[in-house]
Amino acid sequence: MTMSVAERHSGSGGKEEESEDESEILEESPCGRWQKRKEQVNQGNVPGMESAFLAMDTEEGVEVVWNEVQFSDKMIFKAHEEKIKDMFENLMQVEHPNIVKFHKYWLDVMESKARVIFITEYMSSGSLKQFLKKTKKNHKTMNKKAWKRWCTQILSALCYLHSCDPPIIHGNLTCDTIFIQHNGLIKIGSVWHRLFVNVFPDAVHGGIKHLRDEQRNLHFLAPEYGSFEDKTAIDIFSFGICALEMAVLEIQASGDAIVSKEAVAHTGQSLEDLLMREFVQSCLRHEAKKRPSAHDLLFHRVLFEVHSLKLLAAHCFINNQYMLPENCVEEKTKTFDPSAVMAEIRHKNRPGVQLKYSHVSPLELDKFLEDVKNGIYPLMNFASPRPHLIPRALSLSQEHVETVTTPTPEPQETETRKVVQMHCNLESNDEGTKMHLTLFLKMEDKLHRQLSCDILPSDGSKDLANELVQYAFICEDDCEKLTSFLDEAFLKHRASGSVFHGVMMMH
Repeated sequence: MTMSVAERHSGSGGKEEESEDESEILEESPCGRWQKRKEQVNQGNVPGMESAFLAMDTEEGVEVVWNEVQFSDKMIFKAHEEKIKDMFENLMQVEHPNIVKFHKYWLDVMESKARVIFITEYMSSGSLKQFLKKTKKNHKTMNKKAWKRWCTQILSALCYLHSCDPPIIHGNLTCDTIFIQHNGLIKIGSVWHRLFVNVFPDAVHGGIKHLRDEQRNLHFLAPEYGSFEDKTAIDIFSFGICALEMAVLEIQASGDAIVSKEAVAHTGQSLEDLLMREFVQSCLRHEAKKRPSAHDLLFHRVLFEVHSLKLLAAHCFINNQYMLPENCVEEKTKTFDPSAVMAEIRHKNRPGVQLKYSHVSPLELDKFLEDVKNGIYPLMNFASPRPHLIPRALSLSQEHVETVTTPTPEPQETETRKVVQMHCNLESNDEGTKMHLTLFLKMEDKLHRQLSCDILPSDGSKDLANELVQYAFICEDDCEKLTSFLDEAFLKHRASGSVFHGVMMMH
């Protein structure tokens, strides 16, 4: 998936003003929806791209990017045609608010050569690299809150890609391939980079320029990058460099523009916030197996500040906003008594904690709802990852396709935290044909997890507990304890025939 940055190359000495010549329509898509203009856009770090142009989506009335990949040998193109189609069909299935949108593709086969043309979202505000440069030029420092929001969004996209079945490895994550919109929404582009290289590494006209040739981005590459064993951990390493650059605005390079390992290590040590430092350094561990997953990083103490119940409530509100009157949040907050208690946590041996309405700013609430609406806090990636089905051909290299017949599936992530307390509620439906189970789990790191599902008479406690282990909601060591807890809960509920509430303390 290709992305453009805001730099535009015109034929009039680099002037940014759009001329009539640049807005001239050079070509239309077969369906007539996409209109290619003469104005080119800079693709930055994208291998194999011959040219990319600004284009117009005549249906939506927005600018998009018209990308072209040239094949000088028609015979080579024909040999790879089915793989090309499969890859682009799969790319059209990638759907996430923090990933650049891939709209459409088609093949243009001529007498002596061929083209692949594909349309992607245009990010007019530019790349993260450009934003960091402008911020530094203005003698400003990075706001910690903005850093957290950016990291959360990038990790959200990586979590989605890595939880696909099979996992999609980005392989080209740098501050040049991350883009920022005016409302603060972050999107990662160039997702197609690694897939494209794997499908036809030598077929593109002029050859594909390897990322290692781009000296200024060498420091984004994990030590194992390019080896047969490189996996999703290479994206975590690259993300760690991005997070470090976002925090300090720029990692100082030596005279030949190469950022050394020593410079990266020194910059990491310079971070004053100990949690930020530990967060970045965990991503940059030399051994790939010791790096955390994108999913784990989302719940790191330096980032995870939005309570899951608050996030769920915000998504429910946004999804049903069409049913509510305009400015309902503003009107509702006006009627609240500021001294009234909104929520309370009671402790046996020490004073409780009260949250009053005066502690919540309506302006902050409006901003949070706006962020949720814009996709900055997607709900999907704060749950345990469930595989998104993407055909296996998407992640296999040409060599793998020829040799691998029965691929070994990637192991699921596992939960390592212990459960210290369990609560459950059981309610039967009116017909008595099934029960609704709500399970509250308190983890050892004080985070809470709430799960709910309908239980049929044929469902057993052991099967339910095993499923929670499979989806990494609980660790395997808690499986037997949860089974016993559910057995007892089901027995008491059936005996009483009413709503059941149960609590179990884990030791």
